[in-house]
Amino acid sequence: MKHKISTRRKFAIASWQTPKEGNMYGKQTINATNMIKYIKHLRNITKEKVTVTHLIGKAIGLTLENIKTFNNRILFNKYIPHKTIDISFLVALNHGQDLTKIKICNINNKKCNEIAQELQDFSKVLREKKSISLKKNKRFLQNLPNWLLKPIIWICGYFTGILGFNFKELGLESFPFGSCIITSVGMLDIYEGYAPLMPFARVPLLIVITKIKDEVIVLNGKIKIEPQLKLMATIDHRFIDGQESSSLSTKIKKQLEKPWKLDNYSKCPW
Repeated sequence: MKHKISTRRKFAIASWQTPKEGNMYGKQTINATNMIKYIKHLRNITKEKVTVTHLIGKAIGLTLENIKTFNNRILFNKYIPHKTIDISFLVALNHGQDLTKIKICNINNKKCNEIAQELQDFSKVLREKKSISLKKNKRFLQNLPNWLLKPIIWICGYFTGILGFNFKELGLESFPFGSCIITSVGMLDIYEGYAPLMPFARVPLLIVITKIKDEVIVLNGKIKIEPQLKLMATIDHRFIDGQESSSLSTKIKKQLEKPWKLDNYSKCPW
């Protein structure tokens, strides 16, 4: 019996080939104690289901304000800045058989609970299969033969992700993935792992959020058990070098270990 290939697998087959791009990989370990407390605080006062993912999205959005090389696209060997800071979050559909994305625009100017609400609203629409663009994309891809899918993906990625064109009849938007993609694998009991950059997305930064785990650490000269979170980054080397990568990592770590500053609290609210 012939095995039916899911849309996600068709995309993977058509997108990747033998690696030749200059990618960098990095890992940052963050003490999640204050993040857990702040999430509880936000849930109590906003009634939104805020998670670690939303805090990390906001932290990266604020960091991209300062490290501006990431918030660009490359056109004719020149960096062209995006007008806003937009980040995409990957969402699993059909029990993990398919993946789609939700793009949060101007994420650096939104509060963590607002990001949570926007993702929740879009996720509900997608999972109830009410998204017109998702239906158009899936129908279009499923009807294409595999040999034709690869050039179609490249062309669509170039015209939408680099030139910024809209193809509304195909359900494709301009700059569909923004400047960064975030995916969470903590619910899969994964504590470390990298993900490859997706060529058609034309995005220089991909962040994997892993599962929080209690670990033995040395804090202020004392041995303690604290919840630790590892962020795993895959980076397009054309956009950033090692020194800037270190600055990116340090800024994100500082923001997440004092997460109330993400929402402009001057001091810890609990």
